[in-house]
Amino acid sequence: MALSIRGYAAQSATSPVAPYQFERRDPRPDDVVIDILYCGVCHSDLHQARNEWHSSVYPLVPGHEIVGRVSAVGDKVSKFKVGEMVGVGCMVDSCQHCASCNAGLEPYCENGATWTYNDKDRHDGLPTFGGYSERIVVSDKFVVRISDKLDPKAAAPLLCAGITTWSPLRHWKIGKGSKVAVIGLGGLGHMGLKFAKAMGADVTLFTRTPGKEAEARRLGADHVVLSTDAQQMAAAARQFDFILDTVPSPHDLNPYLATLKLNGVLCLVGLLEPIEPPVQAAMVILGRRSISGSAIGGIAETQEMLDFCAEHGIVSDIEVIDIKDINHAYERMLKSDVKYRFVIDIASLKAA
Repeated sequence: MALSIRGYAAQSATSPVAPYQFERRDPRPDDVVIDILYCGVCHSDLHQARNEWHSSVYPLVPGHEIVGRVSAVGDKVSKFKVGEMVGVGCMVDSCQHCASCNAGLEPYCENGATWTYNDKDRHDGLPTFGGYSERIVVSDKFVVRISDKLDPKAAAPLLCAGITTWSPLRHWKIGKGSKVAVIGLGGLGHMGLKFAKAMGADVTLFTRTPGKEAEARRLGADHVVLSTDAQQMAAAARQFDFILDTVPSPHDLNPYLATLKLNGVLCLVGLLEPIEPPVQAAMVILGRRSISGSAIGGIAETQEMLDFCAEHGIVSDIEVIDIKDINHAYERMLKSDVKYRFVIDIASLKAA
């Protein structure tokens, strides 16, 4: 039988996220049923709830940083058992047969990944609903294991903020001897600092805000450069192998490109559209520099990241909230008034 679920949903681009009753599908043989304990709050949730990307379908239940316990498994599931702590990130399915999927790169599925919310199930066409809810049903291929060594509530943002920063650092083989810079100290940036440091890199934070040095060093930065200070930026010229740009709003890339070494890479993980002012071609060509981009990682890579986090004691810095406070949390997020990710305690749904 289909599962009746309590959650929170946006009913339109202008309405608050509010209580909503809906149905999950009858579990399939390869499905895992998860009782959600915690769900991280991503800036994408706000974009989608308010239709800022012009693709939202309502009612919309946000949430793709999900941690919970397995409450049931289908007959064909052998990887997971009832009672285990597990996670679900931004995807719940993909075609599983294209070149990208065969390479373990499901978010780049050539036929389109199925996203955890605001999408359609590729088998029955029903809408997908996210983690602002008490329970979720997901194919076992898109469930990851959460180690007992990790605080489950602080592990939730790893399913998006974590993997978004881990994946490019791994792809460009960051390690001992690498000189890495991170632009922006927010939900993504603070994870980038932690990962780059744990990988053995020499790590610098670029920030526009004075006074962040102590906090940046606590999170793993070896150096801090105030990007509004022309002298500090000039001193950083040709210093970095790799720059992770986590800022989601338009900003000038040219000053940062000048701080890359020969063959250096500036990787965008924030959706800054459009890129303006224009990038100076000479800045790219004369240093054989590259501008790239990266999304989340595949499922195997996400599990690798979680295992690394368990080994090194890495989680997100979080503030736990009740689900009834989600709309206020959105407003605070717009003001960067959180260090560094909100996480919803789904137990609060019972009192909402």
